[in-house]
Amino acid sequence: MPPTAARSEARQRVLETADRLFYQDGVRAVGIDRIIAEAGVAKMSLYKHFASKDDLILAALKHREALVEAFLRSAMERHGRRTKDKLRAFFAALKDWFGSPGFRGCAFINAAAELADPKHPGSQFARDHKVRFRSLLESLIADAVGKDAAKSAPAVALLVDGAIVSAYMQGESESADIARDAALRLMNSTHT
Repeated sequence: MPPTAARSEARQRVLETADRLFYQDGVRAVGIDRIIAEAGVAKMSLYKHFASKDDLILAALKHREALVEAFLRSAMERHGRRTKDKLRAFFAALKDWFGSPGFRGCAFINAAAELADPKHPGSQFARDHKVRFRSLLESLIADAVGKDAAKSAPAVALLVDGAIVSAYMQGESESADIARDAALRLMNSTHT
């Protein structure tokens, strides 16, 4: 195996392990030594790919965003077969996520709260993620109800974030249905 392939495999193992542990136990609670041990790499190998834990946190959040996008796309496609309404498919996908094993809320909300420093690259990425997420909601709302209703996307984003927190804290997935119903009422009131 070429050395580059071994390095990229080690990097990927570190990244996947850090993502899993940061989501499971929190970015501040998980140390570099634990990540190294569970990834099965040498400390030097980790630092060859990530100059610091902060760099690894940022890379793990980027990795998590790609995973979330892939999950949503797949789940929405699956639910979209039953309904042509992409917004309803989105809330059904959200409910699937809330009921999945190991669900621990939003990794971006969690990381921003733990990092506390708004200037930390991970906090900045988490904020930017929420902007990108709101754009996704605007697109879904525009497709489902029309461009006029898309102005309700910030409020729908708040409903979604509240549903995520509630699902985690209450250990239930029904908050996705409550958020969906509230979002539909809101959009219908702004659309008419």
